[in-house]
Amino acid sequence: MTTIKKIGVLTSGGDAPGMNSAIRAATRTALYHGCEVVGIHEGFHGLLNGFFSTLEAREVGGIIQRGGTVLGTARSQEFREESGQARAAEQLAAHHIDALIVIGGDGSMRGVQALAQRGVPVVGVPASIDNDIWGTNMSIGVDTALNTIRSAIDKLRDTASSHRRAFLIETMGRNCGYLAVMAGVIGGAEVVLIPEAELTIEEAAQAVEKAHRLGKTHSIVVVAEGASVKIQDLARRLEELDVGFATRIPILGHVQRGGRPSPFDRLLATRLGVKAAEALLGGHSGVMVALRGRA
Repeated sequence: MTTIKKIGVLTSGGDAPGMNSAIRAATRTALYHGCEVVGIHEGFHGLLNGFFSTLEAREVGGIIQRGGTVLGTARSQEFREESGQARAAEQLAAHHIDALIVIGGDGSMRGVQALAQRGVPVVGVPASIDNDIWGTNMSIGVDTALNTIRSAIDKLRDTASSHRRAFLIETMGRNCGYLAVMAGVIGGAEVVLIPEAELTIEEAAQAVEKAHRLGKTHSIVVVAEGASVKIQDLARRLEELDVGFATRIPILGHVQRGGRPSPFDRLLATRLGVKAAEALLGGHSGVMVALRGRA
């Protein structure tokens, strides 16, 4: 087995609160074991183009509480092709990088698999607010995003009650309804629309109308971005039916991905970052570290 002396670290795909905590933990663990660490900027795009810098303990100091990623992230169409994956492996070899830690979402984990198949020692760290990565109970960034949505719903309810409105709030998550369901439960929503268990526009409208009949001063509807019922279509239907509430669509957008990571995300990212470095040094490759159960 090749001795690992230099480890690369990159973040890829959409940013998620806690990525910096994982970078810090992986770097300091590798340094503790006597390895050099190289930060690869702008994800797989940076790997292909040699955007590298040396990471020492000082370079990752003071970042555990920061949102986003200090290494930057980018999409890379070239890396999706076999020629791009071959070039990535060549770049690692040319810079004497013996192994790689990839922090990102499901697309990034596919990149881990592709590089492992080319003989590159590589381990993945799940980081995505969507919580759609198979094999882990929770990925980095989910808890922070959920807290951001919860805070927004709490504030929007105050305005909704004051003006007797139905607020339709879209959550991120692509084709996964996790954020929408959890936000709906803790936010007291009347209706939650998700890809995995679809309601029709009429069923959603009836639930809002029922809330009005029961004397509620507002209604909260949470819609996952991957739901088949589109939020604008539902708003138009509610207006047509005159369900008793004026309808508004507050767009949270990318604010759901930003912000300082919660204590849970900082701790989760730290544990996964440490485990990723230890896994590489223990001879593992083509695997992803994960949270199992509530441990």
